Amino acid sequence: MATNKYVPCQVLGTGNLSQAGCDGIVLVAKCIKELPADLQVLQEALNPLAKVDAKFGEDVCVVPVSLPAEKLIFSPTGPLDRDYDDVRRFEDAAVKGVKRAIAAGCKTVLLVCAPSVYNDALLVTILGALLALYVPLEIREDVPARKSKASALHVYSNKPEALQAVIKKALAVETGRFVARDIGGSDPERMCPTGVADYVKSVFNGTAVKVTVINGHDVFRKQFPLLAAVDRGSNAIERFRGQVIELEYVGSGEVKDTVFLVGKGVTYDTGGSDIKAGGIQAGMHRDKCGAAAVGGFFQTLEALRPSGLRVVGYMGMVRNVCGQNNYVSDELITTRAGVRVRVGNTDAEGRLVMTDLLCKAKEEALKAVNPHLFTIATLTGHAVIACGHYTSLMNNGPAELSGFDVKFNKCSLEWGEPIEVDTIRREDYNFVKGPSEYEDVLQCNNEPSTRTPRGHQFPAAFMIRASGLDKHGKDSSQPLKYTHLDIAASSGPFPGTPSGAPVAGLTNMFC
Repeated sequence: MATNKYVPCQVLGTGNLSQAGCDGIVLVAKCIKELPADLQVLQEALNPLAKVDAKFGEDVCVVPVSLPAEKLIFSPTGPLDRDYDDVRRFEDAAVKGVKRAIAAGCKTVLLVCAPSVYNDALLVTILGALLALYVPLEIREDVPARKSKASALHVYSNKPEALQAVIKKALAVETGRFVARDIGGSDPERMCPTGVADYVKSVFNGTAVKVTVINGHDVFRKQFPLLAAVDRGSNAIERFRGQVIELEYVGSGEVKDTVFLVGKGVTYDTGGSDIKAGGIQAGMHRDKCGAAAVGGFFQTLEALRPSGLRVVGYMGMVRNVCGQNNYVSDELITTRAGVRVRVGNTDAEGRLVMTDLLCKAKEEALKAVNPHLFTIATLTGHAVIACGHYTSLMNNGPAELSGFDVKFNKCSLEWGEPIEVDTIRREDYNFVKGPSEYEDVLQCNNEPSTRTPRGHQFPAAFMIRASGLDKHGKDSSQPLKYTHLDIAASSGPFPGTPSGAPVAGLTNMFC
């Protein structure tokens, strides 16, 4: 399998536990007692430790093995209770195992995943290993000695024909997550709005993905007035000027499905005039992970090139600052859809960045084949409180009727990105209804989302109303499917590496 610049290292399949050049074997398994016959040599190497250590199987261990690799790293998944466990046990174990192998001095790892009840355990195990091997963009650029953690990753299977297909899918997901991590995880200078635009153009130069960058504050005020309000405070500084990055992929053959993705790309969020105080700004360079996921998914599309699918993406890249020209609460802004919005809180900027882009996507969707619109954003702290470390999914009426939540939940869970399904209710629409004759819609209240009941659901209602999507519900003559994905909880730890969610789920669903 050829290497490329958007994976951590070369990934190769093998049916040989004595693969030449490997200096460590990472075994991911529930327990060693259930290993199949072809892995008995690994069980024999682990048996002596299992006999003398009562805690064997609870954590990663390293033992010698009578194979050319010499070192065996056993990373147990632990018990798999199917009532509440899922395939992420294999990703977690792979991350721990590969990190331990690197710490033990391994540079060429042979990854072994024992058979399990999960059909895609091997794929998810490979993804975990690649996550452990990811090196941040700034390190790759600034510290050449640390630009890679391993020279190659070999993946073992006694079914080599099927293995190549699994590796292909894993690499397609990884190349998208890699790009998403580069954009989402890099600091607010390296990935300032213009920096993101330059990076995206370089990624897709000469590929099947068309890139168009829209910028200029006068252009924004006419086309995307809500985004322009957020952009206003940073527009005087060239590198911080807002960028709308439009991406398009059209697969071969007749288009059967069209997907529109709108991503929040706030490269740094101070909260604006409603400034984040008390040290809670740290980590706000991650407020661009929604747009990063959009860019990452297009890299996966480039890797797989699925037929019959058209995908259009909009990455809204801005900074939300507190300064002499930033927007403030109480401003009245008329959206692209002609809806009058009152700003209630400048720290609720993400929904403003996406709404007019969603309106543009809506206009295009009305002419498209079987369209489905999405917004993807690290939007609210409330989603973290309500859902833990999971993506929160909210459908409008037509998307709910299509059963998309059930299908997407299944696809995401299979590949290690489980979601929580929430509902947009009448209380959410009532919440954003304009309280006076000045405005049609209120953007937000003046409390943090974490202190507001239904704090991650009502923003979806706002975007539906302010973009004009409420005219395309279940009972309209032109219903449009729309799904909001709040990834504030699933985008990855800080400090730490972004997850790249929901690239895997989108890939399994649409590709």
